[in-house]
Amino acid sequence: MIRRRFVKLAVLAAMAALAWDFKAHAAGPSELNFGIISTESSQALEKGFRPFLDDMAKALSIKVNAFFASDYAGVIEAMRFGKVHMAWFGNKSAMEAVDRAGGEIFAQTVDLDGNPGYWSVLIVHKDSTIKTLEDLIASPGKYTFGNGDPNSTSGFLVPGYYVFALNRIDPKTHFKAVRTGNHEANALAVATKQVDVATNNTESLSILKKRAPEKYEQLRVIWKSPLIPSDPLVWRKDLPQELKERIKEFVLSYGVKGPEAERQRAVLAGMSSGWAPFKASDDSQLLPVRQLTLFREKLKLEGDEKLAANEKQARLAELDKKLMDLQKELEKSSKTN
Repeated sequence: MIRRRFVKLAVLAAMAALAWDFKAHAAGPSELNFGIISTESSQALEKGFRPFLDDMAKALSIKVNAFFASDYAGVIEAMRFGKVHMAWFGNKSAMEAVDRAGGEIFAQTVDLDGNPGYWSVLIVHKDSTIKTLEDLIASPGKYTFGNGDPNSTSGFLVPGYYVFALNRIDPKTHFKAVRTGNHEANALAVATKQVDVATNNTESLSILKKRAPEKYEQLRVIWKSPLIPSDPLVWRKDLPQELKERIKEFVLSYGVKGPEAERQRAVLAGMSSGWAPFKASDDSQLLPVRQLTLFREKLKLEGDEKLAANEKQARLAELDKKLMDLQKELEKSSKTN
């Protein structure tokens, strides 16, 4: 009898524990960690994002922490292992987060002028003898280069395709030396003549113009890319639906309505390069970036002389099919948006 009561109590305790665990999971995390990619110093990013994160914490009644890493991959991996619940990414790093870290895009940034995106650029010192992209291409082995983080859309992927892949250039062999840095570090390296040319973007240059106008004045743009979709906000897909709805309502209404709207717009203007209220988005905004990635892979494969002809042909056919499928998705998305 005593043994049966003991077993019954143990079963009830286990059931209660399971119920508690389920409720805890359904309610979501007790704190939210917001990942912020390393486009400049963490101190500057913290200063810009902190008022927004504090407002989010107040609206959601949950503590919101800023999460920084030394590179983009650190934020992606943190989301993958559940240490980051939502994050601001560039499109390339967002693609990695969606594909490898259980991420999902739910919103998109908008700049202060209402632009639907921004542009990747190549910058040189104002006194540089490099006047055009053609000058750079025509001088292998002559210049030093500041490349962007490998997970940066504007600092790596876009110039990697439009500048280097289309001109069949490998930066590692084309330049005398290559160093990697974030946008801020690359701009300062060019301004102080530590490198001859570097990648950057129009948003980051706007920040530099405000914070260090004397450095900004030392720079000159020699190349500008096609439009890049604005940076997305990404959350983990496995967050509770109710919590995701509350986050989305907060983000999309921030600076748009209510007695705090004017103050909130001022907060947004102080974030990154300066933002207007967010707009809704989804994973379809990554389609152009996916095309860029496949194009680069195709060009690299075409130039591989070590690969057997039949294997190369099969892999190129596979890439062409993927590109065709992406184009259909892009056309379908354009019609529905």
